Amino acid sequence: MVMLGKNLATSMNARIIGSGSEAIVLAHGFGGDQSVWDKILPVLAQNHSVLVFDWTFSGAVKDNETLFDPVKYSSYNAFADDLIDLMDEMEVKSSIFVGHSMSAMIGCIASTKRPELFKRLILVGASPRYINTDDYEGGFKRSEVDEIISNIELNYETWASAFAPLAVGASDTASVDKFQKCLKRMRPEIALSLAKTVFYSEEREVLDKVVTPCTIIQTSNDIVVPNGVAFYMQNKIKGKSTVEILDNTNGHFPQLTAHLQLLDVLKGILGLDDHLSQT
Repeated sequence: MVMLGKNLATSMNARIIGSGSEAIVLAHGFGGDQSVWDKILPVLAQNHSVLVFDWTFSGAVKDNETLFDPVKYSSYNAFADDLIDLMDEMEVKSSIFVGHSMSAMIGCIASTKRPELFKRLILVGASPRYINTDDYEGGFKRSEVDEIISNIELNYETWASAFAPLAVGASDTASVDKFQKCLKRMRPEIALSLAKTVFYSEEREVLDKVVTPCTIIQTSNDIVVPNGVAFYMQNKIKGKSTVEILDNTNGHFPQLTAHLQLLDVLKGILGLDDHLSQT
């Protein structure tokens, strides 16, 4: 195993796009890499310095089989520590953090450890727990999550082919293809370990420790995260939080399938002018 050190930025393919005085951090989720932000990155970089990177589990990371330690990354805490270390190394402070899926909760955890690094959290498709309980609807029965893990272990390639259209929204074939290719670049053993970390996660207790202002963004129909989770998080987060539901949108990846609507919300949060190019 190779330990992440002072060359964290190199290991994680980190780069800063744009040169604005205010920083934005874009953090991708399970199975993805920084390319999932390609549709919105050019717009955000017109007025901001935007940090993008690949988590060590990503197939885009060189030597990820040595950088990704299943024991270390069996909880989100290690990812939060990596995020903090990366931001320190890249000298990113008082940022607007945009975390998709698992990265939303990673950002929440990091904000409780180093609140001065985060001016606002924008949580896209966030969930503190995926498994239902008697008083909480996370979207999945325990048996359904067990089946997901079993299918990944049995044949990751087949599972990835089936999961991508469900997660993205089958009508958007280009976006499905993009995410599917990202998924299949992951090493199956890494995907299995990470899937256990994500789908069995229990991070609800973190929410009442989050004091950074939050915006929680959901599509109107997300097969991975029910909309009720967004409002649950809003009620539990200690700091000021709001929920934005993107009307008439499907899937877990609005940055791929509804990027113009997502940009409209982000521009409202960031105070950007409507005339900015959205190409």
